[in-house]
Amino acid sequence: KMLAFECSTAKMPNISTIIATNSFIKIIDQEINPHVDQWEAEGTFPAHKIFKILGSAGFLGVNKPVEYGGLGLDFSYNVAVSEELGNIRCGGVPMAIGVQTDMATPALARFGSAELKKEFLVPSIMGDKVACLGVSEVGAGSDVSSIITKAVQKGDEFVINGGKMWTTNGTQADWMCLLANTSDGPPHRNKSLICLPMNLPGVHIARKIDKIGMKSSDTAEVFFDDVRVPCKNLIGQEGMGFTYQMLQFQEERLWAVANILTTMDTVIQETIQYTRQRKIFKQPVLYHQAVYFRLAELQTEVELLRSLLYRATALYIKGNDVTKLASMAKLKGGRLARELSDSCLQYWGGMGFTSDVLVSRFYRDSRLMSIGGGADEVMLGIIAKYMDTVPRK
Repeated sequence: KMLAFECSTAKMPNISTIIATNSFIKIIDQEINPHVDQWEAEGTFPAHKIFKILGSAGFLGVNKPVEYGGLGLDFSYNVAVSEELGNIRCGGVPMAIGVQTDMATPALARFGSAELKKEFLVPSIMGDKVACLGVSEVGAGSDVSSIITKAVQKGDEFVINGGKMWTTNGTQADWMCLLANTSDGPPHRNKSLICLPMNLPGVHIARKIDKIGMKSSDTAEVFFDDVRVPCKNLIGQEGMGFTYQMLQFQEERLWAVANILTTMDTVIQETIQYTRQRKIFKQPVLYHQAVYFRLAELQTEVELLRSLLYRATALYIKGNDVTKLASMAKLKGGRLARELSDSCLQYWGGMGFTSDVLVSRFYRDSRLMSIGGGADEVMLGIIAKYMDTVPRK
């Protein structure tokens, strides 16, 4: 069922009043899950095909402006969609969708010009274009301020040189939301976000990166060699890119937590079913107190994380800064995913060490949660900063 939740600060809307639940589940069950094993083996999935299906059904622009093809709803509906996408039986495909909806397009929708929105946002919402986010670099992952890619203005164009790493959707993307240095000023005020078409001369896909998990999501290393982009492709104000990206990170982190919750629920339920059938020492594995107590603990942790997510979302849609809560949720989500997948995999015994079951795929995929979008240590630093416990220099 679709999300309908209530917390102490607000009653969140029920997305089933806007879209039919069955249509979403039908897309997942008929168009995605039957092909997941093949896509995992191939190391990619047909993004244009799947995004067009989702875009036509309205799922790529849930909280985007109606005048540009979106549904005009608030971010809580994105959280609902993210939870439902957790029913996809791999992490790579939902992550690729999340890049499109909540990582590459929020700043464009909020700060971009009408012309830019028509050229890049509308087709991204409709599923006619695939987007990617160009932030991380070889020497600048979680430390966004240290990126070195430059966009130098010459006349009415930016000339871009540098490269981006870990670019989800990178080999298939039609355009990139690029973060680049546009001046030599202070690192938090010299960056801008730019809509960069990926078919321009000088854009080179160096390689598709092989990963331990998220296999079905293509991840690219991209280089820029004197790439010329019109200055009108600048999103919002020049020099505000770092700030815009930090706002995008809030939505990205909440979206990621929502997406992983459903999978954790599924892994627990499938572990219960398996351990009820599998016997050891003449009784089902599940009936050993160490097992059913541990599963009870894990389910409790999942519910606590869900409550934190819903509280942060309720505050966010009211216009509050939820950077601290989003960072807490991301930190807890990554650590709980690792703990839960490891514990449940153990109860599957030898089957857990194969690639045939969801728990082993989740074990590999979920490891990214503590790295991508800001590592655990970065989340701790943000939380400590908001607690005012960081030593002053």
